[in-house]
Amino acid sequence: MKQRTLAAAFTLKGKGLHTGLDLTITFRPAPDNHGYKILRTDMKDKPVIDAVAENVVETTRGTVLGNGDARCSTVEHGLSALYALGIDNVLIEVDGPEFPILDGSADPYIQKIRQTGTVEQQSEKNWLTITQPVEIKEENNGAHITIMPADDFALSVTIDFNSRMMPMQTATLTDIGDFEKEISAARTFVFVREIEPLLLLGLIKGGDLDNAIVIYEKETTQENMDKLCRLTGAERHNATELGYIQHKPLVWPNEPARHKLLDIIGDLALVGRPIRGHVIAVKPGHTINNKFARLLKQL
Repeated sequence: MKQRTLAAAFTLKGKGLHTGLDLTITFRPAPDNHGYKILRTDMKDKPVIDAVAENVVETTRGTVLGNGDARCSTVEHGLSALYALGIDNVLIEVDGPEFPILDGSADPYIQKIRQTGTVEQQSEKNWLTITQPVEIKEENNGAHITIMPADDFALSVTIDFNSRMMPMQTATLTDIGDFEKEISAARTFVFVREIEPLLLLGLIKGGDLDNAIVIYEKETTQENMDKLCRLTGAERHNATELGYIQHKPLVWPNEPARHKLLDIIGDLALVGRPIRGHVIAVKPGHTINNKFARLLKQL
């Protein structure tokens, strides 16, 4: 199979999840063996960050790539769309320190790529074919990821947040060609208990119910709930009613697990090569995802 790039450039605009900034991001065709690169158009000298696993500098609430003083966060949704549609070479220009969150999923990227189209290039794809199992574990939280030999790229994900509102969920993708139909629209999610600490860290300034699912599982005071609703643009919510809070209904009952699968694809795109193998992930997150991507890069 040959490498692929975009048939033409396309642009998306939206706010940053963490900064709240109005951002413009443009994806441009790139030559053979270019890979994914991010260009910060707002910075002096317009630094370029290679989108590879070893350039990940933070994984607190998303994957952050860095090169010197240049940073770019929330890259995983856009990269998952590129990887899922078999695109190898793209230059990504963004005028701020993160990708726009859009609707919290990969679907806006998928739709733009579909409208724009892709083209075949001259060079062969550089496959990473898994020939024996590779595993990584985090003893502190029970997270682990394994990849097994397989003819194609497949993923199985299990999440467990010990939450009565969101019990253990699983999601599976046996054919990357089904990403658009089965995974791309799955939105990011957050627990109410996580929001206040994130705000204190100066994060999620651009978060609202148009780009995230908010899970309310532990009753708080009506005063605190009113404050949360103001911050997220939600209608007033009765603090005694537990459940999911969002403008748009769940796309699937296991939408959070599907979003975690989406995230893994974006993080494994930083391996820099298309993968043939079956990924089995239990309690994944950006930190272990990046450790696993770095491990695969050594193969």
